[in-house]
Order: sequence, then C-alpha cells, then structure tokens
Amino acid sequence: MLERLETRGPSAEQAAGGRSIGAILFFAGKLKADQVVRALRLQSDEGLRFGDACIKLGYVTQEDIESALSKQFHYSYLRPGDTTLDKELVAAYDPFSAQVEALRDLRTQLLLRWFRTGRRAVELGAERKMLAIVSHDRGDGRTYLAANLAIVFSQLGGRTLLIDADLRHPRQHLLFNLRNRIGLSSVLAGRANGSAVEKVGSLANLSILPAGAVAPNPLELLSRPEFRDLLASEAKSFDVVLIDTPAAELSSDAQAIAARAGGALVVARENRSRIETLGRLTASIRSTHAEVVGCVLNRL
Repeated sequence: MLERLETRGPSAEQAAGGRSIGAILFFAGKLKADQVVRALRLQSDEGLRFGDACIKLGYVTQEDIESALSKQFHYSYLRPGDTTLDKELVAAYDPFSAQVEALRDLRTQLLLRWFRTGRRAVELGAERKMLAIVSHDRGDGRTYLAANLAIVFSQLGGRTLLIDADLRHPRQHLLFNLRNRIGLSSVLAGRANGSAVEKVGSLANLSILPAGAVAPNPLELLSRPEFRDLLASEAKSFDVVLIDTPAAELSSDAQAIAARAGGALVVARENRSRIETLGRLTASIRSTHAEVVGCVLNRL
C-alpha cells in the first residue's frame, strides 16, 4: 500500500508535508550527501523510484525504505529486532503481511457497518465509537484480535483507545509492555488519581487503559455507573474505543460490557468453537439490547 503511494511522485511528497524519502533517509543517518546525489542520478538515468535506486546501489535495505515511508505517511510500525512490544502484535511488526491485510479488511467492514463519527454520525443521527470484542472460550484469540485491530485503527490516523476490561485474566499490559499497577479496576474502585490511560509511544494515535489489579468482584465493578461514565468520557477524547473482555464461559462480564458498548464483535476459533455455543453467546448479547456486529473466524 505504501509502495504504491510512493509512485505518485511529487504530489505524494506534498501530502506528506514535503519531506522526500531522500531527506528522511539522510536525516536518519542512512544516506550520506554524496550517496543522495548518486542515487538521484541513477533514478534519472534509469527511470527508477528513488528508493529503488538506493537499494540497487546497495546504500539501504528494503526495510530502510519501508521505515522511511512509514514516517513520510505517518504510518507507525516497528522494525524487525525492536523488542518494545510483544511479537503477537503482528500489525506493529509485520504490517505488510497477508495476515495484517485481513485485519485492515476487517477494519474497513467495521467502519462501514458500525462506527459512526463526525459528519457520518450527524447524517445517521448518532455517534458509535465503542465496540466490545467477545468470545466464548479462553484461547479463542480475542485479546490478540483486539490488540492488533486497535493498532490498525491507530495506523489509519484516528485516536484509538484499547480498554482491557478482562478483570479476571488481563493480558493487554503484557502485549504492550505496560505497568498494570493502576488500571480499569482502580478507576472503577475509586482508587486511581487522574487518568490511568497510557499512550503507546512507539505507535502514534494509540492509547491503552490496562485492566489494573485483578479484582475479587469484576462483574460488580463493570456493572457500576462509573463504568458507563468512564466510557462516555473516553468517547469524547477518542475516535475509536475497543474493549477486550473476559471469556463468556467464565462469567457474564462480556455481556455486561457489550451492553455498555452498544455493540460486540464475536471471535470464534476454527476447529474449536461450536455453532451451538456461538448461538447462545450471540443470543445473550442481543438480550442486553447490544448489537452483534459480526463474527471473526480465527484460523491461528
């Protein structure tokens, strides 16, 4: 996707604030001034793109070009070898893979079928910014999907918040390498001073509200008016709010969260999830007057 954008020439550079690939590579220390000149000459002589000319001359790698493109078009991702985040976050480490392309397809469907912000919300009569990610069993890939989906939404440029509302077996703080001392449970119990939301420094536009300490009464906390008020408050600050939930087999937490969010995306696992079980789960969500937006089949 980003490579296609590069072929658009000067207009693409103008859209990126006028910074060329050459300038980005030069200021990053990947190219010297004389190498820029040689690459420009080869680009002109052979009709190549600048990045391809640099690669042909052996000055940079394809990874260097992709990193420069991500900066040019404000598309945040991590380079191989960066251990800042967990490797499960494929949208951060391998954004050009078929797996992440499928996540972008899912993002498009959700933007068309569920989320409403800005002018579209005005036209259709109501904003919809929140979505719960639910599944019946632990190990279905719900947390994995919620985390990577949050990343691809943030890469689109919208202010994205991922809330870990699994107050029984939280994992988002592990994936994003965050402290979990203060989080959602602290806020709902009235023990947090100020906001517990943390920005992910390596991924622009993405913030995380970790679960916090495992609470003895998660369902009671999630049923309090404070949770409703928290979601309403965060919806004013973010364009998209995704909520990770506990497995529905363990409790009715997921249904309570879906009711607050207004909508739920169901995750099923290939060769594991049963149709009858998914039917009961979707029926229980609909009984809360929340909408089941769709179902994702996890083949991993």
